[in-house]
Amino acid sequence: MSRRLTWSLVLGVALSLAALIASSDQDAIANLLRHDVGSLAVKIVLLAFVGGLVLVMFRERLSQALEAILFWAVIGMLLVVGYSYRFELRDVVDRVMAELVPGHVAGHGRNVDVVRGHSGDFALTAHINGARVAMVLDTGASSVVLTQEAAKAIGLPLEVLTYTVNVDTANGRTRAAAVTLDRIAVGGLTERAVPALVAQPGQLKNNLLGMSFLNRLQSWEVRGDKLRMRGTP
Repeated sequence: MSRRLTWSLVLGVALSLAALIASSDQDAIANLLRHDVGSLAVKIVLLAFVGGLVLVMFRERLSQALEAILFWAVIGMLLVVGYSYRFELRDVVDRVMAELVPGHVAGHGRNVDVVRGHSGDFALTAHINGARVAMVLDTGASSVVLTQEAAKAIGLPLEVLTYTVNVDTANGRTRAAAVTLDRIAVGGLTERAVPALVAQPGQLKNNLLGMSFLNRLQSWEVRGDKLRMRGTP
């Protein structure tokens, strides 16, 4: 009896769909979207057959089926909402990470925020000529200054560098080579053709984000434990 009823309902669904599709010269999707009286009646019959088929197939597991349907409906709704507000959610996550993880660059367009690290410095990751480089903000440095290791990582020709510029470091006075970096990006801030220096081997511990980059910005400021940089529009 159950199998016969199931097949009868399946046949009813098939016949209802066939009637709905054949009721117009339009395509199947267009027929399903029609709202005239005739198509509405066929849709009601189709819905009744589909509902009956679901009840027959899941009559002994109806509660589990309803729970599964509700679960996946909620998951689908969350995915739709998440996709619709993906850019806003990314900004929220960035800001939360900036507060919880010192050195994390939270960016919104050409605006960037960085929280001071436990050492008291503003450490961050920049992309120089496409390579990731760990840097420390140094407003006392007149230029961006790179270590030998960083210069090699970004593809500078170390063998042809000429160390003719006098610089003062924590280890005393040394010499550095003047270079021009194709691109420095910090979050959404990108500056091109930035003057920089490459320190002699062993003379510099950290890469310094100095004034030759900061002076390119529309503004930058340190408020408490937060560094805020704003790029030109």
